[in-house]
Amino acid sequence: MPNPRAAAAPQPDVPTASTDLSAVDALLRVQIELDEAGGLTGFATSLAETLTRLTGADGCRITADQGDGRGAHRLAATGRPGSARSLYQRVPVSRPWSAELLLSAADEPGNRTLALLAAQRLGMALEHLRLRDTDVRHRTWLTFLSEASELLAQSLDLSLTLALIPRLVVPRLGTWCTLHRVSGKRLEPAAAAHADEERSDWLEAAAAELTHLLQAPAVNATIRAGQHVPLPSPLAGLAVPLFARGQWLGVLGIGRDPDATRDPDETTIAEELARRCALALDNAAIHAERQAVAHTLQQALLPTRLPVIPGLGLGAEYVPAGRGAEVGGDLYDIMPMPDGRWLVVMGDVSGKGVPAAAATGLVREVLRLLVREGRPLESVLATLNTTLSERSERYCTLALAAFDVPDRDGAVPVTLYLAGHDRPLLLHADGAVEQTGDWGTALGLISPVTCQPTLLMLRPGETLVFFTDGVTERRSGTEFFGARRLAQRLTYLAGHPADVIATRLRTAALEFSGEPARDDMAIMAIRNDAV
Repeated sequence: MPNPRAAAAPQPDVPTASTDLSAVDALLRVQIELDEAGGLTGFATSLAETLTRLTGADGCRITADQGDGRGAHRLAATGRPGSARSLYQRVPVSRPWSAELLLSAADEPGNRTLALLAAQRLGMALEHLRLRDTDVRHRTWLTFLSEASELLAQSLDLSLTLALIPRLVVPRLGTWCTLHRVSGKRLEPAAAAHADEERSDWLEAAAAELTHLLQAPAVNATIRAGQHVPLPSPLAGLAVPLFARGQWLGVLGIGRDPDATRDPDETTIAEELARRCALALDNAAIHAERQAVAHTLQQALLPTRLPVIPGLGLGAEYVPAGRGAEVGGDLYDIMPMPDGRWLVVMGDVSGKGVPAAAATGLVREVLRLLVREGRPLESVLATLNTTLSERSERYCTLALAAFDVPDRDGAVPVTLYLAGHDRPLLLHADGAVEQTGDWGTALGLISPVTCQPTLLMLRPGETLVFFTDGVTERRSGTEFFGARRLAQRLTYLAGHPADVIATRLRTAALEFSGEPARDDMAIMAIRNDAV
C-alpha cells in the first residue's frame, strides 16, 4: 500500500524537455566572484538580471540574512519585483544564514526550473562564503580565548585577576562588563569595566541594578543551575554564571549595544570565557588561602619582635622563596639564657614546604626548651642532633652565638658554635670584614655531632652578621651573589645601625637578580653599640 504522506510530499522541480537548454547554459555562465568588500552583490545582481531576461519576468529580488542580528537585507534587485505574478524560491544555505529569491514571472514549469537553478547556484556561493566567514570567525575566537587564557594564567593574585576579567570582555564581547562574586548567600560587585571610561557613574548604577536583578528568585535559580540569563533593557546584555570545580563563584554581566552587529557564536564564547575566568578565580582564591596559611605558619616560626638588649643593636631580615605561598626552612631567633647571656640563633632546615616547616618548628621549640632549662650549648646541639635523627628526615645547619655581658672596655665576649652553618662575617669599626668561627657537622646527619666553640670579642662599633645560604647562593644567570660580594657590600656599612645593615644587605641580594628568590634568605646583624 503506498504511503499517502510520501505521495503528498512536494517534489523538487527538475529540468524538463520544455526548458530551453540555452537558458540553463546562460545561468551557468554567470561567474561567481566576490566583491571588493568580500560579498556576492555583483554575482547576485548578474544572476538576477540574467534570470529576469530569460524568463521575461517583471523583476527579481534576492534577500539574505547572515544571522548577525541585522535581519534580512537586499542582495540584488532588478525591474519591479513583487507584482501580482510571483515565484518564491528558498535559497539552500545552512543556518543561521538564510536567503530567498522572488521572481515576478508566470508560474510555469520552465520558469520554476530556471528559478530553482538560480537559487541553487546562489546557495552554493552563499554556502562557500558562509563557510569561509565561519572559519575566519572561529579562528578569531580561538585566538581570543587562547590569549585570554594566557593572560589569566600569568597571575595568581586574586585582586589582579578580578580586575583583569572585565578588561578581557570589553570591548571584544560587550561594551561593558561587571563581575559579581558570591559572598555568603549574596552577590556583591567585585569589578567592572566600560569601553567609555567617562561612563563610570552609569556603570556603577548598572552594577547596582544588576545586583538587584540577580537576587530575584527566578533569575537566581536559573543562574545557580548554570544557565545564562538575558538581561532586559536598559542593560541589554547577558548574565553568565561562573562555576569552577562544581562551586558557584559569581556572575559575569556582559552588556551589548542593541544596534550592534551580532556574532552567532557570542553567547557560546561568553560561556566558554566565563568557564576559564571562573577557573582562574578559583585558582587565585586557593593561592591566596595558601599564602595566608604559609604567612601565618612562617610568622609562628619567627620571633614577633626583637628584644631590647642594652649595649647591643639588633637587625633581622627575612625573604621567603618564590611567591610566598610555600613555607621555608630558615629560622632566626634570640632568647635569654638563665646565666644572663643572650643566645642568637640562625638556622636552615633542608627542603621547603610543610615538612621543612615542621622540622623548623621542632628545632625551634626543642632549642628553646633546652636553653630555658640551662643546658650547656654542647648538650643542646647533641640533643637536637638526636631529635632530628629520630623524628625527622631533614637535616639542619645551625649557628649559635652566646653574647655575654660587656667587659670594662665595652667589648662583648661571644661564644660561637657553627653546626654546618656558613661562617658569619665580622665587620670591624674601620670597615674591614673577616669570616669567623670554626665549622662543625650539621645536625641530623651523623652521631655524635662535632662542633667546637670559638671565642671572640665584639668590640664597640663592630657588627657580627649571620646569614643563610639563600643569600650567598642568590643567582643571576650562572653567577652567584657569594660571600665575597656580601663582604664587599658590608664594608661600606661600617658605622651604620644593625637594622640598617640588615636591610641594606637584603636589598643588595635582591637587586643582584631580577628573578624571584629560589631559596629563603635570612640575615641577622648584632652590633656592639657601646661608646
